[in-house]
Amino acid sequence: MSAQLGDRFSRRRRIAIIVALGLLTALGPFTIDLYLPSFPALKQDLLINDAQVQVTLSATTLGFALGQLLVGPLSDRLGRKLPLMAMSSLHVTASVLVAISPGVEFLTAMRALQGLGAAGGAVVAMAMARDLFEGRRLVVMLSRLALISGLAPIVAPLVGSWMVTFVSWRGVFWALALYGLSIVALVWLLIVETRPVAERTTGGWKQLGSAYRRVLNDRIFVGAWLTGAAAFAGLFSYVTTSSVLLQEVFGLSPRGFGAVFAVCSVGVFVGVQTGSRLSPRIGPHRVLILATSGMVLASAALLAVNAISDSWIPLVPCMFFFTMSFGACPPNLQVLGLQHHRQDSGVAASLMGALNMSAAATVGPLIGLAPLTSAAPMGVAMLICGALAAVFLWTIIRPRSLQVSLD
Repeated sequence: MSAQLGDRFSRRRRIAIIVALGLLTALGPFTIDLYLPSFPALKQDLLINDAQVQVTLSATTLGFALGQLLVGPLSDRLGRKLPLMAMSSLHVTASVLVAISPGVEFLTAMRALQGLGAAGGAVVAMAMARDLFEGRRLVVMLSRLALISGLAPIVAPLVGSWMVTFVSWRGVFWALALYGLSIVALVWLLIVETRPVAERTTGGWKQLGSAYRRVLNDRIFVGAWLTGAAAFAGLFSYVTTSSVLLQEVFGLSPRGFGAVFAVCSVGVFVGVQTGSRLSPRIGPHRVLILATSGMVLASAALLAVNAISDSWIPLVPCMFFFTMSFGACPPNLQVLGLQHHRQDSGVAASLMGALNMSAAATVGPLIGLAPLTSAAPMGVAMLICGALAAVFLWTIIRPRSLQVSLD
């Protein structure tokens, strides 16, 4: 029925839904990336250190993780649209409170709520894609969502670096409040309900526990779950460290950092497109072999370059290749993880997203414990995470044993 549901809409309506869902998915990355160029200004204004800045970012990703655990089951039970409206409204409120924060403690708490609100788009967009399509068309849908959301980390740091030249870091969060408000209007006007009443889950905690058990008893889902968490932790090793590394260690301006970050973010865009095109031809499991291997090689190359050069320029190709390799992972991991869980797609999507963001929230403060005088702490974290992703792929998903059909 999910494939037929997608076919009920006209081509123009499907495009509108894809764009709307992509913008919803982009809310989370935009919430994270837009204020990265503001880190030095945030430190100076609130008189805080690098570790405290990292905690504000980790609070956002932790809230994002917890929010996904909440909204996923709710969207299976109440439909997709109502939880999405509620979470997006929470994001707007939290963004305003962050903008008027008097100190780092209140700011950190409100950033957690901001992440909680942004979680709605991430989970519901993935679940709605699963509602609408299956097989090859699901791959296409997820890759299109990833393509649209992949623009967020390219545009956000550029916009953020431009904004901090004429507004304070607080202005960045006023902008996020406006973005969240536009999302609320978008959901109201464009998003259609894809979870029919007849397919919604019923019952209490017992039924919810049964849904979690069904999902977690699937070896392929667990493998995709863990591989994705390690890959996201590797990406966030780069995301949470690159602002301070490039601006304070190598002396780049906010605009210079934004330009480098955007170039490397194009790697995600390229990886998504390459991975989605290869997936129907060679299978998502084989794409993941190439992607995780690329993450390991890129991070090892970054450490080697860091050891022999004092310039930031040779680091950029390594970071680009790492982000490109990462970009091929999410759509293919989502296909493998969701393929057997149409009825429990909200629960499955929430579990995947929550672990991804929990891993991302953990890696930033851990890197912050090491003195950031070179790219070594970032490179070591990226290498460890890439290696873990490869280990989980080979030992749990076991790509050689899979026969994946996308027909």
